[in-house]
Amino acid sequence: MKTYSLTILLKGSTKVLTLKAAYDLSSFCYSQRKSVQEFMHFTSQIIVERTQLGVRTSVTKQDYLCHAYIRNDSLAGVLIADHEYPNRVAFSLISKVLDSFAEQVKPNTWHKITENNADYSGLDEFIANYQNPRETDAITRIQTKLYEKQDRMQSTLNDVLHRGEELDDLVSKTFHKTVRLQLVK
Repeated sequence: MKTYSLTILLKGSTKVLTLKAAYDLSSFCYSQRKSVQEFMHFTSQIIVERTQLGVRTSVTKQDYLCHAYIRNDSLAGVLIADHEYPNRVAFSLISKVLDSFAEQVKPNTWHKITENNADYSGLDEFIANYQNPRETDAITRIQTKLYEKQDRMQSTLNDVLHRGEELDDLVSKTFHKTVRLQLVK
């Protein structure tokens, strides 16, 4: 599971403005990073432009899954990740980022911000922390623990059943020996 891009945008009536963006392009070779970043920036803007207010959507674009959420106040967030990244965690992350942004940057200043120049510092931290959703998302962490416990329980039950079969074999052998001994007497 990998996140590549996390972008905060403002959907205007005619134009989509990127307020702030963070990228983790370390998995790409150095010569590709600029073009990949431009692709992700363009894709984020197009998705927000074509999505209505108050809607959450996921769009597959090439090898990526783009999760977008546009709030009713026109503030939008786009997370570009691989196909394995859980939808619920992606939308939870976007909501947290948008709430954090709205707290730090007042809504009446959003329209005055120039392209990718918002005074917001939390985006890089969010994209770094959410690289592994099992560590940062409580529900995913609990679900992982439940799966581990379920596997252990199943293994224990299989061991008990195997021991039960061995006991049945011993009881059967003992019974046959007892019958033979009685026949011999």
